[in-house]
Formats: sequence, structure tokens, C-alpha cells
Amino acid sequence: MKKTNVLIIGGSAAGMVTALTGKMNFPEKDFVIVKKTKDVMVPCGIPYIFGTLASSEKNLMPVDMMMEKNGVTSILDEVTEIVTEENYVKFAKSEPIEYDKLVIATGSTPLVPKWLKGADLENVFVIPKDRTYLDEMAEKLQGKKKIAVVGAGFIGVELSDELNKKGFEVTLIEKLPHILNLAFDPDISTRIHELIESRGLKVIVGKGIKEISGNGKVEKVELEDGTFLDMDAVVLSVGYTPNTDLAEKAGVSVDPKGFIVVDEYMRTNLEEVFAVGDCAQKRDFVTRRPVPTMLASTACAEARVACMNLYDLQVVKTFSGTIAIYSTAIEDNGFGTAGVTEYAAEMEGISTYVGLFEGVDRHPGCLPGSHKQVVKLIAAKNSGVIIGCEVIGGPEAGELTNVIGIAIQNRMTVHSLLTMQIGTHPMLTASPAAYPLIKAAEIIAKKIRNKNK
Repeated sequence: MKKTNVLIIGGSAAGMVTALTGKMNFPEKDFVIVKKTKDVMVPCGIPYIFGTLASSEKNLMPVDMMMEKNGVTSILDEVTEIVTEENYVKFAKSEPIEYDKLVIATGSTPLVPKWLKGADLENVFVIPKDRTYLDEMAEKLQGKKKIAVVGAGFIGVELSDELNKKGFEVTLIEKLPHILNLAFDPDISTRIHELIESRGLKVIVGKGIKEISGNGKVEKVELEDGTFLDMDAVVLSVGYTPNTDLAEKAGVSVDPKGFIVVDEYMRTNLEEVFAVGDCAQKRDFVTRRPVPTMLASTACAEARVACMNLYDLQVVKTFSGTIAIYSTAIEDNGFGTAGVTEYAAEMEGISTYVGLFEGVDRHPGCLPGSHKQVVKLIAAKNSGVIIGCEVIGGPEAGELTNVIGIAIQNRMTVHSLLTMQIGTHPMLTASPAAYPLIKAAEIIAKKIRNKNK
């Protein structure tokens, strides 16, 4: 039986970063990563292979090359069993490997609602991180005209826009009252809704899909209100389920939602076993409640924490909770969100103050490439601690969202933002005199002052 110090199951973002960061922190240790498929997709780039990128070939992560360059052994095989009592793993083709430490990064699988009649018809698709499946899907969509995308989360919105750009007649269907409902408050998501409709997309909100029908292949979809829509294909983008069957059978604790239970060091209930990425349990940074957040950025952060603590606990390098930080773009319009929304805070019983400021991301605003910039800042009423923010702007919106994520993670207050030192430039940022993040903080600070008078 072969032996290694650290065995990693899963070759996507979480597994890849685990291997690279682990080898950097413990260069004297042997690392082996097991991939189920040869080609590994860039997760967040998947919607774009149907439009902007034009091919899955342009959306691949060079995992094998990076592993070889950094002295990590890469195996193409499927794990069939984890024998935790004896610290070894069985494979479909290769001989077993004994490990000192095991990191489970098995990811997630697209959800197909069991109650949805017609989900097994030809031309009903999901969005997995599987290049072969996605290439076949792209080929089958050729020649189709009307496509329904069910689920207006980030992947659904991005895929719809990409298909629309390719000339398909796309209808985006969302059961919740607004698109991107869980990430943005209605006053922000409504603006995104208006933008994508202006680009030719048809958007239906507040009505879920009831049934898909057709003679062997998709012909119609029925909505919950009884409306029938003629369709040639349906793409289900209604969420993902964690891949944890392998772990659960091995005695690794799994929570009621199917996620592997981990502590702040990403350790499981078994001493030598860690879990990172989509398969691992998440708790919201602000509310501390379990959340189903699945982000490559979160997976990478978890992987770094796990690797720092594989052999000795580094107390200051723990994972204190998941901050939902998302960003997306429709052409050159950027949108981002970090932390909790105003609505989510209200549902948790957190009293808040909100500062909404609208400005321009260049100064003067007539410069080429300028965009209207909106920042909605959310702070806890009693402490002034920043707990969330939503951003609309140009391409810089993604990085501005990351800055706010850092502020949330470090529990900065509104007053910290007011004294924040920033660098500005006419072609790159808003004016220092009207920097949206600081101006939004000023609005909240004024509310706090008025409250204390």
C-alpha cells in the first residue's frame, strides 16, 4: 500500500488551494491530490463558456501543471471508500493509499427537485462543474430558440445574459419576489432586474415552475399560476447539494442539511480528517446560523485555514464564519454584495441603520467609462459595526465589495470608515470628496448622532 502525509480528495478550487497552500506551509510533507476528472473548470467562469468565452477550453484551471510545479502528486481516479479506522482510502482503479491527514474537498452537485415532473425530459439541463456535460449541453442547445432558465441566483442571471447575447430567446423564472433575492435587498435588485430586461431578457418573478412537459423532450413549462410557456430547453439553476455520502459512510459527522460538520480550524469529528469547500458546513459571520453558501472564494479561504492547521494549531488563523461576498457583471456594469442584507438582518432581529449614497465612479463624471455608483451600507444600530453592504457601479464594484468584506471581517464601525485613508484618481475612482462608501457611512453616523441627542 502506498503512503502519503496528506491526501486530498477533490481537485477543484478547494482541493487545489489545499494542496498548494499545504505544501507551502509544510514543504517537508508529501501531498497527494485525487481528481475525479482530468479537466477542472473555473467554477465562476462556467456561465461564460456559453457566450463570452465561446468554449470550455478557455475556462480550465491548469491543476496538473501547478501540482507538478509545486511538488504535489496528482492522481486521476475515483475514491470508492474512506477507511478512517486504518487511515487509508480505496480507489476505483489505483491501489489504496494510506494517509496521516485527510482533507475532503468533494464539492457539490446541482439540485434537481424530486417533485418537478418532466425534469427527466430531453433538453432539461443543470449546471455542474463537469466539462464533458457542459460541452454536450452547449452542442444540444444549438438550433434551439426558446430557453427557460429556472432560478435567478447569480449563476442563473449570468447564464441567462450569456445565452441572450448568443441570440436565444431567454425567459428567467424566479419563485422568490425578486431576482438575486437572497443577496440584495429589493431596492438594489430591482435596478439589476431593469438592466437585464433592457438587454432583451424576459424575467418572471414571484412564480415558480410547476411542471415541464413534452413528448420525450421539452415543449412547454407550466408556472405555478397555471401559465404555459412554449420552450425548447430548460436549464435548472436552483441550487446545489453537498457531496458528502462518501464522508458520511466513513463515520464523518454530517449535519441535517447534508454538510460535513467542521470547527473553526476546518476539522471534522475525526482527528485526522478535515473538510473544505462546498461539502463543508458554513456559519454566517454575523448571525452564526448555518448557511448553504457555496463560493470558490470561501472554499479557498477554508483551504488556507485547514492547511495552516494540519499539524499544529495556529490560533490566530481560524475561520470565524462565512461572509457571503458575491459580485457579478452585466457587460460593464458591476454589482456586489457582502455580509447580510437589510432584510436578512431584520429577520434575525438585528436593528440596523442604513446609509444609501449615489454618486459616480469617476471624477469628473463626464470622463469616459464612468458609471453611476450606488453604495448601500448596513450597520448594527446599537454599535455602529458594519454588517453588510450592496454596491452598483462599473467593473470596480467587485473590488469595492471585497474592501467592504474586509471591513465586516474586522468588525469595523461606521466611524472607522469615516477616518479611512483612501487613494483616488479621476480615471479609477469616485472623487475623494464624494467617495460613496464614506458618504454612506456619513449618513449612518448622522443617524447615530441624532439618536444619541
